[in-house]
Amino acid sequence: MKKALITGASGGIGFETARQLAQQNYQITLVARNRERLEQALSSLNGSGHTILVADLNNTDDLQKLAAHLSAEKYDLLINNAGTGTYGQFTDIALEDQLATMKLNMQALVTLSYSFLQKATKGDALVNIGSLLAHSSLPGGSVYAATKSFVANFSESLWYEFKPKGIFVLGFNPGAANSDFHVHAGRHTSSFPEFVVSSVENVATELVKALQKRQKPRVVQGWKNRFMLFGFKLLNRKAAVSIMGKISPGMQN
Repeated sequence: MKKALITGASGGIGFETARQLAQQNYQITLVARNRERLEQALSSLNGSGHTILVADLNNTDDLQKLAAHLSAEKYDLLINNAGTGTYGQFTDIALEDQLATMKLNMQALVTLSYSFLQKATKGDALVNIGSLLAHSSLPGGSVYAATKSFVANFSESLWYEFKPKGIFVLGFNPGAANSDFHVHAGRHTSSFPEFVVSSVENVATELVKALQKRQKPRVVQGWKNRFMLFGFKLLNRKAAVSIMGKISPGMQN
């Protein structure tokens, strides 16, 4: 039985991915900050042998403990899904909150990737969850978008480094999903135009399919998102950034 560890797995894309992988006989370790939500998520998974680990990845001690766990325990799959962001104009958001976003979205992801890949063997896989915003600026979410560009480029480089070893690395980039991420970021999913929003079920299904195919180092989820990015290629950057500014929840009062 294959073993997978998923961060940010108490709800949203992380939990739905865990649910689908459990149906494929993966043994899942769910990681998140909230024990009660983790236990609820655990009780919803098919199969047996699943576990939880309570960890706040913005807490240095918790992060190091989880990194040590990955170094000690053998997993076939790591999905770095935990992430955060805050909508709003740059100087309207507390600097410490934006630095915390950078720490979770980049430092924690790099730390856990390092521990996992040191122990990984042929057939194993690492999935780093980025964002559609890895390909586009987002006024009203500048730091968040920048961290996701980092994740996308970091993952592509790892894909090439580890391909000869038979270890697959995927940078998976979903668009806006109907998860609670947007509430935590200070807005609601309804802040986005309806045509760009995907269900967490659809996002997780595409992630699992991409993991099974193992064809590309970078996958953009959803035909609507891929179509939008194709359209942006026909525009100059000024026009593309202006469009993103107009639809950004962070630029709305």
